[in-house]
Amino acid sequence: MNIITLLEMAAEAFPDRIGVKTHDDALTYAEMLAASRAGADIFRSAGCKHAVLLDVNSIAAPTVLFAAALAEIPYVPLNYRLTDAELTALAARVTPAMMIAGPESLARLSPPDGMSTILADAWIEATCGGGFRVAEPSGDGEVVAVQLFTSGTTGAPKAAILRHDNLMSYIFGTVEFASAGDDETALITVPPYHIAGISAVLSSTYAGRRMVMLERFEPRAWLDACQSERITHAFVVPTMLARIVDEMTAAPGRWDLRALRAIAFGGGKMPVLVIATAMELLPGVDFTNAYGLTETSSTICLLTPDDHREAMSSSEPHIRRRLGSVGRSIGTVEIAIRDDAGNALRPGEPGHVFVRGGQVAGEYLGVGSLLDKGGWFPTRDRGYLDSDGFLFLDGRADDVIVRGGENISPGEIEDILLTHPAVADAAVVAVPDDEWGEVVGAAVVVRMGAKASADELRVWVRDRLRSSRVPAVVEFRSALPYNDLGKILRRIIRDELQAQRPSSDFDC
Repeated sequence: MNIITLLEMAAEAFPDRIGVKTHDDALTYAEMLAASRAGADIFRSAGCKHAVLLDVNSIAAPTVLFAAALAEIPYVPLNYRLTDAELTALAARVTPAMMIAGPESLARLSPPDGMSTILADAWIEATCGGGFRVAEPSGDGEVVAVQLFTSGTTGAPKAAILRHDNLMSYIFGTVEFASAGDDETALITVPPYHIAGISAVLSSTYAGRRMVMLERFEPRAWLDACQSERITHAFVVPTMLARIVDEMTAAPGRWDLRALRAIAFGGGKMPVLVIATAMELLPGVDFTNAYGLTETSSTICLLTPDDHREAMSSSEPHIRRRLGSVGRSIGTVEIAIRDDAGNALRPGEPGHVFVRGGQVAGEYLGVGSLLDKGGWFPTRDRGYLDSDGFLFLDGRADDVIVRGGENISPGEIEDILLTHPAVADAAVVAVPDDEWGEVVGAAVVVRMGAKASADELRVWVRDRLRSSRVPAVVEFRSALPYNDLGKILRRIIRDELQAQRPSSDFDC
């Protein structure tokens, strides 16, 4: 089944309901479908094999997505934050193609042979004003729907492949059709080149929820939009929520957010203090932690609003600890934890996270499927399941610190550092050492007005974990490096801390 079905169903059920809007443009669901059909005609006539988007959030993004689906060519949104050279190299990999781009983005690259270009405003004008020939897709769910390039931090970016069947499995397993009331509005802030941005469009369309596109995130603009558009639902990454909390704390009572009902977050580790503060500032809002990957078509685990409230109100340590988890598997996805040899581990034992289900693609262009014979996908995340099925993540497999043959998870040390009253943020990485091979290094941000010494933090860790977990290197920072989606850039921290000499004057 093709994802264009989602839009066709919404347009039939709610033809006159606003589907997507910005501050000065809007399309009803019927108009979205007509624009997508016209766009599919443009793609077919051009004979292109990919539909490329290089733009911020706008009403063009969902119509390009659905037009590509109807034309049965991959939708390829590119990260406009990449360098000019990186964008040019990626564009060359997807020709023959048509690129829909914002004026600033288009000016940054020379389109390769075989790539035609059209400005986003011209695309909107061409698709919203013209006629179209209705041509049904083949219905082959194995056709590639989306191609997303990885960050490429360790080499050339890989192209993750998501087929229509994968995306439809995710939507049918997590969203109820026409479940949104006519007053519900979702604020789309995550950029269109991220799987969370794509899944937000698909989920909102199937639910029949109005979408408001915010071009770029800025906390005050986000809060202003929530108030002026009476936003009911939103998705943010942890760094976004932290900045929103700071803005609200600095100007209490400035925004009327009574319409806001639900905030989902994901894409990185959420500090417990941030979510606890957000719940206090917005007591009427349902918070959901959504964990997923590009290769899994978005969310595979949820820490539900009830889970959040139960953890916040509980005096039981094992229940309170769930605030630091990513919740339990959604019903259509299985999760398993395995050791290095591939053996299944028991609850509480950390290892490699594997997932299986219809929405799990686990496939890369030119590489093929990474699913094993049983259909399991190695996420490259490490973590453990507790006895109640809550998943706790310890970080990426590549981030493990090997000290004298002992595997140490950065996540467990970061969790302890973040419980120190003076610590606002922390990241733990491996630092080379002649004696142990690797030792623990920590980059720490101290709260404004607070004080903490390196030895104080070492004692804090030693008293709560084993001595091998004590950071040999502690460096204080004003802020830690994050990417635009809230993921800590450990590589940068690792490179900087590797120049430091491990301390030899602290008795572990």
